[in-house]
Amino acid sequence: MSDKGTSYRVGGSYSIPQELKNSILEETTSGNAEEHSDVLQERMKQRTIYNKEDDYHKRRHDLKKKRDIDQVDDQVNETTQIVKRKKKSRWDVQSYVMPEESKATVQEMNEIDNIPSGMNLKYFKASDKIHFQLILKRDSEVNMSEEEQKRYKYLVLLLKVKNGSTQIRRDSMKQLISKCDTFGPKIIFDCTLPILLDRSLEDQERHLLIKFLDRLLFKLGSSLRPFAKDVLAVLSPLLIDEDPTVRVTGRDVISNLASATGLVTMLQVIRPDMENEDDYVRNIAARLLAIISRPLGINNIIPFIDAACHSRNSWRSRHTGIKSIGQISKLFGIAQLPYLNSMMQCVSNGLDDEHTSIRMLTANTIATLAEDSYPYGIESFNIILEPLWRGLRKHRGKMLAAFVRCLASIIPLMDTEYAGYYTEELLHIVSREFYSPDEEMRRAILIVLQKCAKVETVTPRYLREEIGPIFFKNFWNRRVALDKNLNKMVTYTTVVLAEKMGSAYIVEELLKPLRDDSEPFRFMAIHAVDRVVQVVGTTELDSRLESRLIDALLIAFQDQKDGDPVIFRCFGTVAESLGIRMKPFLSPIVSAILNQLRHKDKIIRQNAADLCCILIPVIKECGEIEMINKLNIILYESLGEMYPDVLGSIIKVIGSILSVMDFKVLQPPINQILPSLTPILRNNHKKVQLNTVRLIGCVAHKGPDYIPPKEWLRVCFELLELLKSTHKKTRVAANATFGEIAEAVGPQDVLVVLLNNLKVQERQLRVCTAVAIGIVAKVCGPYTVLPAMMNEYKTPETNVQNGILKAMTFMFEYIGPMSQDYVYFISPLLEDALVDRDLIHRQTAATVVRNIALNCIGVGNEDIFIHLLNLLMPNVFETSPHVIIRILDGLEALNYAVGPGIFMNYIWAGLFHPAKNVRNTFWKLYNKIYVGNTDALVPHYPGLQDEENKIEELDWVL
Repeated sequence: MSDKGTSYRVGGSYSIPQELKNSILEETTSGNAEEHSDVLQERMKQRTIYNKEDDYHKRRHDLKKKRDIDQVDDQVNETTQIVKRKKKSRWDVQSYVMPEESKATVQEMNEIDNIPSGMNLKYFKASDKIHFQLILKRDSEVNMSEEEQKRYKYLVLLLKVKNGSTQIRRDSMKQLISKCDTFGPKIIFDCTLPILLDRSLEDQERHLLIKFLDRLLFKLGSSLRPFAKDVLAVLSPLLIDEDPTVRVTGRDVISNLASATGLVTMLQVIRPDMENEDDYVRNIAARLLAIISRPLGINNIIPFIDAACHSRNSWRSRHTGIKSIGQISKLFGIAQLPYLNSMMQCVSNGLDDEHTSIRMLTANTIATLAEDSYPYGIESFNIILEPLWRGLRKHRGKMLAAFVRCLASIIPLMDTEYAGYYTEELLHIVSREFYSPDEEMRRAILIVLQKCAKVETVTPRYLREEIGPIFFKNFWNRRVALDKNLNKMVTYTTVVLAEKMGSAYIVEELLKPLRDDSEPFRFMAIHAVDRVVQVVGTTELDSRLESRLIDALLIAFQDQKDGDPVIFRCFGTVAESLGIRMKPFLSPIVSAILNQLRHKDKIIRQNAADLCCILIPVIKECGEIEMINKLNIILYESLGEMYPDVLGSIIKVIGSILSVMDFKVLQPPINQILPSLTPILRNNHKKVQLNTVRLIGCVAHKGPDYIPPKEWLRVCFELLELLKSTHKKTRVAANATFGEIAEAVGPQDVLVVLLNNLKVQERQLRVCTAVAIGIVAKVCGPYTVLPAMMNEYKTPETNVQNGILKAMTFMFEYIGPMSQDYVYFISPLLEDALVDRDLIHRQTAATVVRNIALNCIGVGNEDIFIHLLNLLMPNVFETSPHVIIRILDGLEALNYAVGPGIFMNYIWAGLFHPAKNVRNTFWKLYNKIYVGNTDALVPHYPGLQDEENKIEELDWVL
């Protein structure tokens, strides 16, 4: 053999005989086979292609190097055993077997089972082994010291809070809060804070632990002070989290920490971070100073910040102090006004600071203070006007942008005379910077134009002649259209300028972008036109400009390649604003729409239908009835559209036509349109279903007599399937349409369909049917529905009876004060339901009682409500969460119906019952009544026999 590599022979043996090698491998693997065997892993191995091959073909995987040519002849001469490859058959495929538990799953379950105290955890992660080692040791508590026993008990409760079920978590958190003085802050924070710093902690777990800390802070009080630094180290990263909810939670917890520990402790903790070299740490320190100023008061924090802003030893300290002023301004808003003078004193020297970053930060902070103080506080800014003006004259680049933005924010606070002077000077400075490629400067220019355009001394003529041309030349281009944030700022600035310059000038300048080949640029112009017309209107536009605008919008619509709705919205805004002046342009627009409706691209057809839907009210306003009928005929012929998105848009247009047209002149007639829509209800697409149901509801509302009753019943049967739609809007529309159809053809036939629907097994369909019955009762009157419902309640079927009760819930909620006419009528049914064995019966009946009682307060039906109260009160000890909520709501409503005096006679005995569970139940009910009837309860408190505590005024009867 060659020394360069090992040679292999397929038919020969290696360094030892193959049989011996196989036997050795079998002996080594069989020893621990029982310990390491995993049924799932073995089955997976058996199903691999490699395992199904014979031994001869398996050896090819060992040929990792090429063989020498000389060895091939040796192999031919040797005696080799020819192995016939087994022919595979389809019967060799194994059938599916239910998978057994894998070793990993079993190991995880064993880890949870090994945890003592029967904690019933939902899960136990690998990271929990590190933080809860003491629990896993399973040492007897007798062998532990007193400190270890406390730590052990605390970890057990904390693990339940972190990984337990909802009820276990609540109970454990209550125990931790009540026993926090026993555990002490050292154990609490030594065990909790490392868990919060764990990178594998999930959002839900972090939320639970932070909520626990929040509740704990007030309980521990001043004992927190030695641990304030550690707690802040854990909580401060929440202030810069991406999730706004997490940031708000962090602010609340830190505010509570500041209230518990006091001002001195918090400042001692934050002070070292203000001079930290890392900008990340200084940023958090500034935010912390702003947050603690809310519970501790700005006036108490300002002296410390003032000292930091005027520090001579460290520029970082000055930087952090000024940044904290900006954070306070953002946090307090207009509430900062009482402290504005002090805050301006803190930052006044920053505009002349030797460090560039401090000067820029000071300018931005003053801009924030001015914006949050608008329209008050100009006196406080007088001290910085002179250094600010000097900076405007000597700075360039980003520094100049910051100073420009700062002065632009102060100008709206000034009187008219001073605002006019500074605006003129500032616009003179800005006009030479319009060509600047610096992004910060461009944003600053836009802010200046937004602020200065509202100043009275700036005339529209000056803006048109001096500002308008260079603004549109430098900011309305394709590059800006591709920058999302700058795009929005330019559009908003254009709208602000339009308020001063008028819509005619702005629209004329936007005509060229509307015709541009770049689609983002066109959309930017369309957004601007839409908002300008909404704010300013089109009264200034002459006929020539109107024609050019409509022409440009039509070209933009025809060149559109996607389904962005902005073009339709803009078209609708312009058409609505023009009103009757739109009439000369309707013919070419409708021709373009009809042409697009025949296009082969489905998106273009959908866009044409959407635009047509927006223009229908304007066409009707212009009196073009023939045009609408022509569109309706073509759209009716397009109901065979195969793409559901396009079909939904077409049906929406037909619905829009029916809502504005008189059915007497409509073509094709309504009795021809509706039968064609009924089969479309079977289409499962959300958009098609929703628009079809709304269209049918419109027909039922405006012209029910045009459709024969048999056709309406056919529609009802189709609508039944939509009651269980997964789309909520479709279900709501179907229920409303049922009411319209019932009003059209009478409730009897519709009610038969709905009552039969209560016998199905699907709960969602039964609930939607109950809602529909309630709507029918509201539309047609309860007297037309109640006899049939009470007769149906006799059916000895749980689903039907529950459905009737649910329908009554909605019915009495809808009809309101009319309920008083039917209280005695349905009382036998409610008696039966409130004493029924089925829990759901009593739950739903309690909701019916609540709705009736709330609608019958003070109408003189106290006798029947006392009777219902006698039936409902025994259910107060129910343990099911859903049931007890409905029972308590029903009892609270009965309290309003019968009065607190009578109702409290049922409560007094339970409040002082010897059994704890009974007391808890009645105190929960009493608390509800106390919140709603605090003053009315006073005369009904039991009298005291003790002469010392007796209050004679309570015995007076007025």
